Amino acid sequence: MLTAMNSISSATQASTAPLSAGSQRTIQSAGGSGGAGTPFSALFSDAVGQVDQLETQAHTAVAGLMTGSGVDVHQAMIATQKASMAFELALAVRNKAVQAYQQVIGMQF
Repeated sequence: MLTAMNSISSATQASTAPLSAGSQRTIQSAGGSGGAGTPFSALFSDAVGQVDQLETQAHTAVAGLMTGSGVDVHQAMIATQKASMAFELALAVRNKAVQAYQQVIGMQF
């Protein structure tokens, strides 16, 4: 999820950077190859998979804490907060996508 967000932020920064005289601006794909680019659906699926992985890690850490299998409280709390923040970020991205979709649907041609 973080790699996808870092590539999105770097692409955003590259697209808003001012052009100097005679220079060209290129936006690289998420892989950094500068090729055809990665489809949005692949980026979104990867991000959802990473959120699910963080949630699974948090569940495992909490279960380990409850059973006394050597997981510290701070490890369980960190894993839980990581999963919570990743979920909130994914939810915010979903809300923005739905909002953009609704604006496009509301346009008159």
